[in-house]
Amino acid sequence: MNVFRNIALIFLTTGSIVSSRGQEAVDSELYTILKQKDSLLFRAAFDTCDPATMASLFSDDFEFYHDRVGPTDGKQRFLSPMYTRCQEKDGSWVQPSKRILIEGSLVVYPLRNNGELYGAIQEGRHRFEFLNENREYQQGDIARFLHLWLLEDGQWKIKRELSYDHQSAETYTINKP
Repeated sequence: MNVFRNIALIFLTTGSIVSSRGQEAVDSELYTILKQKDSLLFRAAFDTCDPATMASLFSDDFEFYHDRVGPTDGKQRFLSPMYTRCQEKDGSWVQPSKRILIEGSLVVYPLRNNGELYGAIQEGRHRFEFLNENREYQQGDIARFLHLWLLEDGQWKIKRELSYDHQSAETYTINKP
């Protein structure tokens, strides 16, 4: 596990060092594909309660690192609580939380081996809203995320996901490095 934490630290530090020439243009095919995958992932997690769609986006050896709840090792272990929660929902179920991608925060860095595209680092910021006791959405935390996407048999899969820098929306500065 320490090896993966070291890799995560490398990703976090290089994300702020890589020049803008290393990131994909927002109109590139890679950027567009991964932005769509990001949207699909979080729609399945937060809007439609669809763990099967989420499972299709993760590699089998998926790992998740969260700055508040710690690491989760493995796709099935990560998705197990969601499968249970989604099976328990009924017709009156209302999504208790929302995830909103912060406009303009998403960046993609391609990963190549001898010129051949094999993966990408996708990072961005998102905010969350939660239902209060009156069943009204209220603003929650803002956080950063980083996805390590790899091409597996021609399909984009998330191998590692980091969720970090969770802070209250009232005190968070979006333009900080």
